[in-house]
Amino acid sequence: MATPAGLLLASPPVISGVAAVAACAAMAVFYVAVLYAPTVILRFPPPTSLHTFFHRRFACAAVASAASVLATASLLRIWSLSDFADMFAVFGIRKDHLIQAVAIPLLLTSLVYAGSFVARVWLLVSSWGGGDEVEIGCAQRLAQWIQAAVADVMVWRNYVVAPFTEELVFRACMIPLLLCGGFKMSTIIFLSPIFFSLAHLNHFFELHQQGCNFMRALLIVGVQLGYTVIFGWYATFLLIRTGNLLCPITAHVFCNMMGLPVFSSPRTKGAALVAFLAGSIAFFWLLFPATSPELYNSSFDRCSCWHGFCNWK
Repeated sequence: MATPAGLLLASPPVISGVAAVAACAAMAVFYVAVLYAPTVILRFPPPTSLHTFFHRRFACAAVASAASVLATASLLRIWSLSDFADMFAVFGIRKDHLIQAVAIPLLLTSLVYAGSFVARVWLLVSSWGGGDEVEIGCAQRLAQWIQAAVADVMVWRNYVVAPFTEELVFRACMIPLLLCGGFKMSTIIFLSPIFFSLAHLNHFFELHQQGCNFMRALLIVGVQLGYTVIFGWYATFLLIRTGNLLCPITAHVFCNMMGLPVFSSPRTKGAALVAFLAGSIAFFWLLFPATSPELYNSSFDRCSCWHGFCNWK
């Protein structure tokens, strides 16, 4: 027996492709526009501190996420499902296969950062001595990092609010809409990140307002957009293949922690480059086996796809 979520998405499209694209574009615009609502619409005074600024943005991101979920549920007529678990499953919010949904994407994504790991370990070994002092130093640095991280609003932004809200809106809401709009999975993988990139265009205007010249702001945002497109392909691929929202969230948090992969480092004498190349080869070699739907879902009606796509007529 297929899951209700699978039946919903395996049935003929309930919305047109044009409506699905328009809804995704509207969500992307709203996600950015609502960030400026406190000062532009509600006429709140400008924030007096970084904490106040980001607390407002956290609230706005929560509003945008909730609105996107409600809009998606209405467009896909999810209200007809009798079980709340089935309704959440349409968005990839599930309580089954949690270990696989966290561990496998984490290990897979870490392969791209093999060069980064080598460079950091090399720097760590070079800067520290040996013996008990190393263990004490590690423990002290870890404790200090955790204490500082809990109180750091940027940590909450980069590792909690942004990954969870962005993946909820740009993956969990948009992918079911595009699937039900009749788009092929390969098309969705390359189309969805366009909406994700739209949500980062506001960085250009913010940098320009902060005094950054036009070309420098354009270059910075251009690099960001390129990175977000590539990551968007990967995150979309993860959710389409696994059907579990924790997979792209885990990858998102990890990538935010690591930053851009290290391709080479003069200090490592080529070791970082070799590690990066080996890790990248391993990543692409394991990409499909590590995201096989059978690892994250039980089989229903001879269809292992979480969205029932292979049952579409």
